Amino acid sequence: MLKGKKVAIIGDRDGIPGPAIEECIKTTEAEVVMVTTECFV
Repeated sequence: MLKGKKVAIIGDRDGIPGPAIEECIKTTEAEVVMVTTECFV
C-alpha cells in the first residue's frame, strides 16, 4: 500500500511523537523524508 511513497511525519508532543511513528513506518516500503514533533495548543 505504501510501496514507493514518500512520507512526512508530524507527531504531537502530548500524543504520539514523530520518532515513534517513524519506527512504525520503517516496517513498510515507504520512504520517510521528514520527521518532526510539534506542540499543538
